[in-house]
Amino acid sequence: MTVRRDCDELTRLGKIIKTIGGIQQAHAPAYLYENPIHSRIATHRTEKRAIAAKALELIPNHQTIFIDGGTTNLALAKLIADRHSGLTILTNSALTCLELGPGQNTIIGIGGEYDPGSQSFVGSQAEETAKSYFVDQAFFTTKGFLPADGTYESAVATFRIKQIIAERAVETILLVDHTKFGHRALSKVLDISQIQQVVTDEATPRSALSALRRAGVNVNVAQSADRNPPACRSSP
Repeated sequence: MTVRRDCDELTRLGKIIKTIGGIQQAHAPAYLYENPIHSRIATHRTEKRAIAAKALELIPNHQTIFIDGGTTNLALAKLIADRHSGLTILTNSALTCLELGPGQNTIIGIGGEYDPGSQSFVGSQAEETAKSYFVDQAFFTTKGFLPADGTYESAVATFRIKQIIAERAVETILLVDHTKFGHRALSKVLDISQIQQVVTDEATPRSALSALRRAGVNVNVAQSADRNPPACRSSP
């Protein structure tokens, strides 16, 4: 009760904001919390569409893949539904299921506790279910990314699913636009050694791309739709 009274007083003073199941600093840096997914869908749409189109090229026929609920992966899901068939797709994202639904692929949803912020299913039940699957490719997004280190997230509820799937994927592929590079978030999720390929946009600094190649990661740079020549996939 003492803690609750202190939190009430800090809220009255404008120092903190009450959230579901906790609190956050009222003026915390953006990297310390995850914005609701609908507020992120409209940001950097050109880059996300270009990255998604490049990622689609990496998916062979008849693969079993995992797609998380990040907004760049929602763009990928739209393309898969329109242009790919015969895939088996695992996801814990309700929005991803909806995007994939009209296509000619098999969709497997990981159930569990519904997280409104990410519109994904999370929690112990979802994590146990995730442990029963193995996939050829796992497509991940991230809040922050350090090429020499790995990925970072602020959404505690969702990143454990990513860690579980990464351990059960033959290949992990990170879709990350240039704004995510050089930023940490609340918790580290994937080590750079767990990532085999990165798909990013042409605004990503060359120094970051070089760091990835030195780490043995395949780098795929997607050019904007208004650029004529398609970006080439490069090797480390």
